[in-house]
Amino acid sequence: MILCPCKKCGNIYWHFRKVVYEHLIVDGFIRGYKKWIFHGECTSSGTSSTINPTYPDTDYHQHVRQDDMEDMLRDAFNMRSHGEQSFLPDFIISEDCNIGENVFCETGTSAPNEEPNEEAAKFYNLLNEMNEELYDGSKYSKLSFCIRLFHLKCLGGWTGNSFTMLLEFLREMFPFAKIPQSCQDMKRLIKDLGLGYDKIHSCPNDCMLYWGDKKNQQSCHVCGKSRWMNSNTEDVNTDEGGAQLRKKPVKVLRYFPLIPRLQRLFMSSKTAESMRWHNDQRTDDGLLRHPADSLAWKSFDSKFPSFASDPQNVRLGLAADGFNPFKIMSTSYSTWPVVLVPYNLPPWICMKQSSFILSMIIPGEKGPGNDIDIYLQPLIEELKQLWSGVETYDVLRKENFNLRAALLWTINDFPAYANLSGWSTKGRYACPCCAAQTCSKWLYNGKKFSYMGHRRWLDENHKFRFQKTLFDGTEEYRGAPEQTVGSEILFMLKDINFSYGKMNQPPITQTMRRSRDESDDESDEEDDPNEAELWKKRSIFFELPYWEHNILRHNLDVMHIEKNVCENIIGTILNVDGKSKDNLQSRLDLVDMRIRRDLHPQILPNGKYRLPPSIFSMSKKEKEVFCMVLKDIKVPDAYASNISRCVNFKDRRLYSLKSHDYHILMQDLLPIALRCCMSKNVTSCIIELSNIMKAICGKVLNVEELEKVQDRAALTLCNLEKIFPPSFFTIMVHLVIHLPHESILGGPVFYRWMYPIERFLSKLKSYCRNKRYPEGSIAEGYLAEECMTFCSRYLEDAETRLNRPSRNAGLNDHDLAETYLFQSYGEPIGKVEIVELDDISWIQAHRYVLFHHDSMEPLRNEYKQILRSRARSRRLQHREINKLFTESFHEWLSQTVWSGKDVNDEIKWLSQGPNRVIKRYSAFLINGYRFHTKYRERMRRTQNCGVVVNSSITSYASARDSNPVEGNVEYYGLLTDIIELDYYGRWKVILFRCDWADVNTARGIKKDQFRFTMVNFSRLIHTGQQLMDEPYVFSSQVKQVFYSKDPTDEGWYVVLRNTPRDLFDMGNGSRDDIVERSETLPFPEQNLDENIPSTSTQYQWVRDDVNEDIYE
Repeated sequence: MILCPCKKCGNIYWHFRKVVYEHLIVDGFIRGYKKWIFHGECTSSGTSSTINPTYPDTDYHQHVRQDDMEDMLRDAFNMRSHGEQSFLPDFIISEDCNIGENVFCETGTSAPNEEPNEEAAKFYNLLNEMNEELYDGSKYSKLSFCIRLFHLKCLGGWTGNSFTMLLEFLREMFPFAKIPQSCQDMKRLIKDLGLGYDKIHSCPNDCMLYWGDKKNQQSCHVCGKSRWMNSNTEDVNTDEGGAQLRKKPVKVLRYFPLIPRLQRLFMSSKTAESMRWHNDQRTDDGLLRHPADSLAWKSFDSKFPSFASDPQNVRLGLAADGFNPFKIMSTSYSTWPVVLVPYNLPPWICMKQSSFILSMIIPGEKGPGNDIDIYLQPLIEELKQLWSGVETYDVLRKENFNLRAALLWTINDFPAYANLSGWSTKGRYACPCCAAQTCSKWLYNGKKFSYMGHRRWLDENHKFRFQKTLFDGTEEYRGAPEQTVGSEILFMLKDINFSYGKMNQPPITQTMRRSRDESDDESDEEDDPNEAELWKKRSIFFELPYWEHNILRHNLDVMHIEKNVCENIIGTILNVDGKSKDNLQSRLDLVDMRIRRDLHPQILPNGKYRLPPSIFSMSKKEKEVFCMVLKDIKVPDAYASNISRCVNFKDRRLYSLKSHDYHILMQDLLPIALRCCMSKNVTSCIIELSNIMKAICGKVLNVEELEKVQDRAALTLCNLEKIFPPSFFTIMVHLVIHLPHESILGGPVFYRWMYPIERFLSKLKSYCRNKRYPEGSIAEGYLAEECMTFCSRYLEDAETRLNRPSRNAGLNDHDLAETYLFQSYGEPIGKVEIVELDDISWIQAHRYVLFHHDSMEPLRNEYKQILRSRARSRRLQHREINKLFTESFHEWLSQTVWSGKDVNDEIKWLSQGPNRVIKRYSAFLINGYRFHTKYRERMRRTQNCGVVVNSSITSYASARDSNPVEGNVEYYGLLTDIIELDYYGRWKVILFRCDWADVNTARGIKKDQFRFTMVNFSRLIHTGQQLMDEPYVFSSQVKQVFYSKDPTDEGWYVVLRNTPRDLFDMGNGSRDDIVERSETLPFPEQNLDENIPSTSTQYQWVRDDVNEDIYE
């Protein structure tokens, strides 16, 4: 095929040589096309290589939609134009070939009986559909129409039946259009643009795959189970109209080959450049913004320099988890998708669902457990092949290269951590980081292990190490455990054979269970196990030649750790039945450990137990205050779900919380709710724990700061050991000690936690429409979505998942933005009011513009000098000059400019002032924030009226002070009005009018005992009604905050800061402007040494003002 140079096609469309010949006879050559550069002719050095062909004067190109369908087909099938060096397919058409007769020839040969291969047939079929108009004169081709309509189906989640009904209606309405008859017909039309998957049968007991050299086996060579169902009577219609029986396999693994999917990322002109972002555009300033900044990535590069030398080589993360596809919790069924994440991409693309690669769907109905290695075999083989390299075409550089890929780490929840790593995450040695050095103690009454011993991470001379009474009754002399490296693990397990399959697992009987009696108390300290015996298996990932050298092989999931820790805290402080870690069993464990005698249960005469209230216990009134804070708090739009709906005042508890709700509570709201109803030492520890979670969840991390966070985490957990009972310290609480170090190794957490993976799995779950074949339904749904994701990259002026703006992104019109001063351009929301400003408001708004415009600086200085010269009798104070200047500068400027002073046009436009008729809005989007006026949100459950502005002010010590001091002050306010000033069509400015708290005196701002900032809006800095007041600021100046009402201090509000969720700091600005990943900025660091008593004589274990609990 060649580009057609006729007047209509204009070297845009590809046709066969015979078709091109007919076009040229009928329409003639395009004007100006003398050097045939699109057909192999080289340009001479003395002539320009730029060709500007004249396109036809007909309306053909005026109604043809310019979607990039041609490039899409070329990228999908790796078809390059002849002017490019390329990885050409094995099919080139000669002049004698006729696609209508299904004839295929190589260049210069004639083979009238040879048919095109499968790839060629797909390409030609789609090419014909691309060149076929939907109807005469349509701006859509049949292919572009089908892609756009099917893209809407995927975007809207339409069912196949509803889509078929729509097609039938369209065919009835437009009978002259070439519209497919059904959803299946449209799928058949565009399916060749996607990539397929392989079906691999597996043993019903997960012993083996019928794959490779075992492909033709009829039964499992391990357990003997047949690969087929007992009822092999599935009818399959044949071409002759009859039916034949086909055997049905018991279990089918659906595997999506990785190599063609990685190759397509480089073959597509829309993604090839992004795959080099980590090398070409990433800022390398020592901060951690991307996995490429992490120690794990750099350590891999230093170990394998040949791999690191090519920035096109791909680094992958692997995530796996199970879900119930039926959305019915009563049904026990678990499907396990395995997902791959390419980390070459930039942060704003990398963790999007459109960037994920589904590797396989492991069938249910039971999860694979430790047998997941059986199903990972095809992927491991491909990863081995990718380590050696596969030839791939790079459309960006127009050359072939050897594509290699490596797996960096896995992402999984804690149970899946055990399945993928081989280390059991249950029992005495549940911590995979501490391994055989895990410090645990069996609680005989609680019937579980407690994981304490965090004093090991303190300095060797720290006072906590020698305090027995405040901890577990022992002194601590051990150091922090060292994590076992991959080569050591591989050496330990090299001679051990592991068997797979559910039939090979010995049944757990009551006689096999370990009898835990008093003799186990000694084994807690003297047990020195052989670490090799603690491994359940040798992970299949060790078959990869580089896996043992990865310093971070499996990630601890911060999402589930944070959720479980917060659940422990809330359940314990609210004393929720079944959730509290402080109960009769935990108190009896204190008796066994001979610690905290004040908290031991007391036996009453009636045989019941009385439990003295602990220091973290809350009274009924305090629980009501706690719930009231969470019930009344309003948070910004898109910040969190409505947590107030989860508050039950009657029972004084929280219910139906999701993982993200716990994330928001742990990092932001829990400290705010506890500060007014919990003792200072307990609250300080929880605030510090919140700060630790915030620090490791930041979008930009500093290694030096993370090392300090590691020390703070050890100190905080030790202080929690002094407060909560041993039963509180589940394995999830212990894992917090390892999170800062993992952040140093792996970089920002949001690349390595399960939130994006869980959302992707939820999307996969929505594809399950056929309940009989859930995995097949999900696989077909994903293939359609994958195909549409690829096609949507080539759709212009269409909303897709790739270009759909976030909720609070605002408009992005650069031409319109240039007409707005001070970068105040944004997107107004809601009804627009046209009103006239009163005189004072007009002067205040106009004056604020004049005082901040750079071109006005010489005139401002000139007028101040005039004011000084007028007061010849006495020397004016700085304060007096500012007052006179503020009152009259706008009038002097107008008079001076219009009296003929030589100034530029910009000053002339500004000096006349804005139109008094302005636009008023009630909501506005700018810089990723959504702002509402206080009046607009009076009935809403969100709070978007809180603002903060950092401003430089001049401070005076007294009325006679002649030496003012310049300094930055943060002003906190409530947004009351949004106006748009119009300087008569030349300039526009968006201004926010706010009620500003008085931050200059203690009546309007203060710090509480935890150093939280509090403001009082009953004490304003001014009312805005006087001429000297300054109620306005530019929309671009403000940042968003929100306020939580203090239930114990009338009129005061705690300030919480908010940052846009989709904002990424890539190091182009100042290091002082680093954006935090968490929704709000960290709370002030707590001094735990001051807030918590350090000796047992000072420590109070029991509260006297709270009623005790009675247990039978």
